[in-house]
Amino acid sequence: MSKPLDALEAAIGHEFSDQSLARRALTHRSARREHNERLEFLGDALLGFLVAEQAWTAHPEADEGDLTIMRSAVVKGSALTGVARELELGDFLELGSGEAGSGGRERDSILAAAVEALLAAVYLDGGMEACREFVRRWIPEPGADYASSGVRKDNKTRLQELIQSERRALPDYELLGIQGKSHQQRFEVRCLLPGHRIVTEGSGPSRRAAEQMAAGKALAALGREE
Repeated sequence: MSKPLDALEAAIGHEFSDQSLARRALTHRSARREHNERLEFLGDALLGFLVAEQAWTAHPEADEGDLTIMRSAVVKGSALTGVARELELGDFLELGSGEAGSGGRERDSILAAAVEALLAAVYLDGGMEACREFVRRWIPEPGADYASSGVRKDNKTRLQELIQSERRALPDYELLGIQGKSHQQRFEVRCLLPGHRIVTEGSGPSRRAAEQMAAGKALAALGREE
């Protein structure tokens, strides 16, 4: 790996007791016999469960079909590849010389598999709560893709489309602070609508969740809640 493992631990918010788990999660089958495919299998199952749990909790109004769409949108390869690139995961991968030379560090399938394997490594090292924290911090919130999935759009999307239709200045989101320990953080966010002189605040276990709450309050202030 071209980057030290502690840099990745700092990024994901989990310090491994057994770093060999993390190293295996980042090892492609082209590098050596002990690679990450078994961890990828476990991580795929864990991810599906935890995203389904998030969607079920966050969207009590959604039926089974909507929940399935939300989960599928989050666990698909393109979403995981986005997470991997945000974490710069390619820089930590151990690849065989041939794979590395052919651009393996940027290959979508390798990056997505590494995210799932890393999730499994976090679970095996720190348990389910550590795994939940990884998902909450890094995996896109289920339901955030309402606009493209065919179910009801999320609050931020609805608010932005409404403001755009009025040709006013777009909503501005400001992080006010983060409270609590790393595994139980609460994010506080402010939403400002310059054209309407409306200011709302929201809180949640992630910045995304806090922004959604603030956007929902802004919609309510505009008389557009549903």
